[in-house]
Amino acid sequence: MLPPTTRFAPSPTGLLHLGHAHAALFAHRAARQVGGRFLLRIEDIDATRCRPEFTAAILEDLIWLGLDWDEPPRIQSRRMPQYSATLEALAHRNLLYPCFCKRSDIAAAIAAQHGPSAVYPGTCRGRSDSPARVAAGEPHALRLDVARALAITGPLDFTDQIHGLRHCAPEAQGDVVLARKDFPASYHLCVTQDDAEQGVSLVTRGEDLLQATDIHRLLQALMGWPEPLYAHHGLITGPDGKRLAKRDQAPTLCALRASGASPSQVAAMAGFPLASSA
Repeated sequence: MLPPTTRFAPSPTGLLHLGHAHAALFAHRAARQVGGRFLLRIEDIDATRCRPEFTAAILEDLIWLGLDWDEPPRIQSRRMPQYSATLEALAHRNLLYPCFCKRSDIAAAIAAQHGPSAVYPGTCRGRSDSPARVAAGEPHALRLDVARALAITGPLDFTDQIHGLRHCAPEAQGDVVLARKDFPASYHLCVTQDDAEQGVSLVTRGEDLLQATDIHRLLQALMGWPEPLYAHHGLITGPDGKRLAKRDQAPTLCALRASGASPSQVAAMAGFPLASSA
């Protein structure tokens, strides 16, 4: 088996914190310890929140930590034509449908299901007036018809180096959105397509994304993209036991650096005490 290609793929919506450092060091070590390749991808599809200054800060933080990557960083916002081509291919196979529901409509429909696993109920699936509404320019999202997709792919699973063999249940998430007006392509689509095109053979990321992988396996099977191995690692948590997050003002690498912490100290705080010599 060839050494793996891994990647770290942050979104430049804020400064990196220790949780990001853990994810980056995990992916870097998984590749470098066995002679593999490590890639950096900037997932900046959210034009309303992503900022160039955060991208610059990400690069500075990672270099300061001692990380290197094997090709120029891939910038997702420059790849919208490629994602659009995939959406067109899925639409040509009648696997997408326009959804005109507002967020409030969706919330009300989900709440009406009265269940812990309530999902979007497919309100707009099969609407006869959809073509006319799209032609009229009415704002809409594009949803994946998961039941139709599973009828094509059949049952799916994936192998996780930490969690073992896992059987996929993408239907549990309902008909997920793959594009909308403010997001010409969704996280699910972009991350799966980029991993395939970049030859990522070991996807490392937080265990909070285990469920998302069910959708990614479905897209891989539909598009004929290769199936990578996975390693969904644990999360760095704060004193309150919650995972570190930008929205909760988790201590940033920039702040730790300014306080006098060394790269090896920050790597140790992120769970990799030997990372500075890797």
